[in-house]
Amino acid sequence: MAELTHLDAEGNARMVDVGGKAATQRRAVASGRIRMTQEALDAIRNGDAPKGDVLAAARIAGIMAAKKTAELIPLCHPLALDAVTVDFAFEADGVRATATASLTGRTGVEMEAMTATSIALLAIYDMAKALDKGMVIEGVRLIEKHGGKSGSWIASEHG
Repeated sequence: MAELTHLDAEGNARMVDVGGKAATQRRAVASGRIRMTQEALDAIRNGDAPKGDVLAAARIAGIMAAKKTAELIPLCHPLALDAVTVDFAFEADGVRATATASLTGRTGVEMEAMTATSIALLAIYDMAKALDKGMVIEGVRLIEKHGGKSGSWIASEHG
Protein backbone atom coordinates (compact mmCIF):
# COMPACT_ATOMS: atom_id res chain seq x y z
CA MET A 1 0.00 0.00 0.00
CA ALA A 2 1.21 3.50 -0.80
CA GLU A 3 2.39 5.75 2.02
CA LEU A 4 -0.40 7.99 3.30
CA THR A 5 1.18 11.41 2.89
CA HIS A 6 -1.53 13.27 4.81
CA LEU A 7 -0.74 11.42 8.04
CA ASP A 8 2.25 12.03 10.30
CA ALA A 9 4.20 9.30 12.12
CA GLU A 10 1.58 9.22 14.89
CA GLY A 11 -1.33 8.95 12.45
CA ASN A 12 -2.45 12.57 12.81
CA ALA A 13 -3.74 14.50 9.81
CA ARG A 14 -1.26 16.97 8.36
CA MET A 15 -0.81 19.19 5.37
CA VAL A 16 1.94 17.76 3.17
CA ASP A 17 5.12 19.86 3.05
CA VAL A 18 5.68 20.67 -0.63
CA GLY A 19 8.36 23.29 0.04
CA GLY A 20 11.22 21.16 -1.28
CA LYS A 21 9.45 20.06 -4.44
CA ALA A 22 10.28 21.58 -7.81
CA ALA A 23 7.68 23.79 -9.42
CA THR A 24 6.45 22.13 -12.61
CA GLN A 25 3.63 22.65 -15.08
CA ARG A 26 0.56 20.81 -13.79
CA ARG A 27 -2.84 20.26 -15.33
CA ALA A 28 -5.86 18.22 -14.32
CA VAL A 29 -9.16 17.47 -16.03
CA ALA A 30 -12.29 16.26 -14.22
CA SER A 31 -15.76 15.49 -15.48
CA GLY A 32 -19.21 14.59 -14.23
CA ARG A 33 -22.81 14.82 -15.32
CA ILE A 34 -26.27 15.77 -14.19
CA ARG A 35 -29.18 13.67 -15.37
CA MET A 36 -32.58 15.36 -15.75
CA THR A 37 -35.96 15.32 -17.43
CA GLN A 38 -36.32 16.23 -21.07
CA GLU A 39 -38.25 19.36 -20.06
CA ALA A 40 -35.36 20.64 -17.93
CA LEU A 41 -32.78 19.70 -20.54
CA ASP A 42 -34.71 21.51 -23.29
CA ALA A 43 -35.11 24.62 -21.12
CA ILE A 44 -31.36 24.73 -20.42
CA ARG A 45 -30.50 24.13 -24.07
CA ASN A 46 -32.97 26.81 -25.27
CA GLY A 47 -32.11 29.38 -22.58
CA ASP A 48 -35.67 29.21 -21.19
CA ALA A 49 -34.94 28.22 -17.58
CA PRO A 50 -36.79 30.31 -14.97
CA LYS A 51 -33.56 31.64 -13.41
CA GLY A 52 -31.88 32.59 -16.69
CA ASP A 53 -28.72 31.35 -18.40
CA VAL A 54 -28.03 28.14 -16.49
CA LEU A 55 -24.70 27.26 -18.07
CA ALA A 56 -23.25 30.76 -17.75
CA ALA A 57 -24.00 30.77 -14.03
CA ALA A 58 -22.68 27.22 -13.64
CA ARG A 59 -19.44 28.07 -15.48
CA ILE A 60 -18.77 31.03 -13.18
CA ALA A 61 -19.65 28.96 -10.10
CA GLY A 62 -17.22 26.24 -11.15
CA ILE A 63 -14.37 28.67 -11.75
CA MET A 64 -15.00 30.43 -8.44
CA ALA A 65 -15.09 27.07 -6.64
CA ALA A 66 -11.75 25.98 -8.08
CA LYS A 67 -10.20 29.14 -6.63
CA LYS A 68 -11.66 28.31 -3.19
CA THR A 69 -10.78 24.60 -3.05
CA ALA A 70 -8.33 25.03 -0.15
CA GLU A 71 -11.14 26.63 1.88
CA LEU A 72 -13.42 23.65 1.23
CA ILE A 73 -11.07 20.64 1.41
CA PRO A 74 -9.22 20.70 4.74
CA LEU A 75 -5.73 19.54 3.73
CA CYS A 76 -5.49 21.13 0.28
CA HIS A 77 -2.85 23.76 -0.33
CA PRO A 78 -4.04 27.20 -1.42
CA LEU A 79 -2.92 27.48 -5.03
CA ALA A 80 -2.32 30.35 -7.41
CA LEU A 81 -4.08 28.88 -10.43
CA ASP A 82 -2.95 29.93 -13.89
CA ALA A 83 -6.21 28.91 -15.58
CA VAL A 84 -9.54 27.19 -14.97
CA THR A 85 -12.04 26.34 -17.67
CA VAL A 86 -15.46 24.74 -17.31
CA ASP A 87 -17.13 23.38 -20.43
CA PHE A 88 -20.50 21.74 -20.96
CA ALA A 89 -21.84 19.17 -23.40
CA PHE A 90 -25.45 18.16 -23.84
CA GLU A 91 -26.10 14.44 -23.61
CA ALA A 92 -29.29 12.49 -24.32
CA ASP A 93 -30.57 12.78 -20.75
CA GLY A 94 -28.44 15.46 -19.17
CA VAL A 95 -25.47 17.80 -19.22
CA ARG A 96 -21.80 16.86 -18.81
CA ALA A 97 -19.45 19.33 -17.13
CA THR A 98 -15.71 19.11 -17.72
CA ALA A 99 -13.28 21.32 -15.82
CA THR A 100 -9.59 21.84 -16.48
CA ALA A 101 -7.28 23.49 -13.96
CA SER A 102 -3.63 24.36 -14.50
CA LEU A 103 -0.69 26.06 -12.86
CA THR A 104 3.05 26.01 -12.46
CA GLY A 105 3.61 24.89 -8.90
CA ARG A 106 4.72 22.32 -6.34
CA THR A 107 1.46 20.39 -6.00
CA GLY A 108 -1.24 19.14 -8.32
CA VAL A 109 -4.58 20.61 -9.25
CA GLU A 110 -6.74 17.48 -9.25
CA MET A 111 -8.90 18.70 -6.37
CA GLU A 112 -9.42 22.06 -8.04
CA ALA A 113 -10.65 20.40 -11.24
CA MET A 114 -12.98 18.06 -9.34
CA THR A 115 -14.28 20.89 -7.14
CA ALA A 116 -14.98 23.03 -10.21
CA THR A 117 -16.87 20.15 -11.83
CA SER A 118 -18.89 19.37 -8.70
CA ILE A 119 -19.92 22.95 -8.03
CA ALA A 120 -20.76 23.61 -11.68
CA LEU A 121 -23.13 20.63 -11.55
CA LEU A 122 -24.64 21.84 -8.27
CA ALA A 123 -25.19 25.25 -9.83
CA ILE A 124 -27.04 23.62 -12.73
CA TYR A 125 -29.24 21.89 -10.17
CA ASP A 126 -29.91 25.16 -8.37
CA MET A 127 -30.69 27.04 -11.57
CA ALA A 128 -33.06 24.34 -12.92
CA LYS A 129 -34.61 22.81 -9.78
CA ALA A 130 -37.92 24.56 -10.46
CA LEU A 131 -38.18 22.33 -13.55
CA ASP A 132 -36.86 19.06 -12.08
CA LYS A 133 -36.18 18.47 -8.40
CA GLY A 134 -35.16 14.87 -9.14
CA MET A 135 -32.00 15.67 -11.10
CA VAL A 136 -29.10 13.33 -10.30
CA ILE A 137 -25.45 14.38 -10.19
CA GLU A 138 -23.23 11.42 -10.99
CA GLY A 139 -19.85 10.22 -12.09
CA VAL A 140 -17.68 13.10 -10.92
CA ARG A 141 -14.13 11.87 -11.41
CA LEU A 142 -10.63 12.74 -12.41
CA ILE A 143 -10.11 12.13 -16.13
CA GLU A 144 -6.43 12.99 -16.39
CA LYS A 145 -3.57 14.73 -14.63
CA HIS A 146 -0.18 15.83 -15.88
CA GLY A 147 2.97 17.07 -14.17
CA GLY A 148 4.76 16.52 -10.92
CA LYS A 149 6.80 13.57 -9.71
CA SER A 150 4.19 11.00 -10.69
CA GLY A 151 3.93 12.37 -14.25
CA SER A 152 0.84 11.80 -16.34
CA TRP A 153 -2.18 9.69 -15.50
CA ILE A 154 -5.23 9.10 -17.71
CA ALA A 155 -8.34 7.30 -16.43
CA SER A 156 -9.33 4.03 -17.96
CA GLU A 157 -12.88 3.92 -19.31
CA HIS A 158 -14.16 2.19 -16.16
CA GLY A 159 -11.86 3.81 -13.80
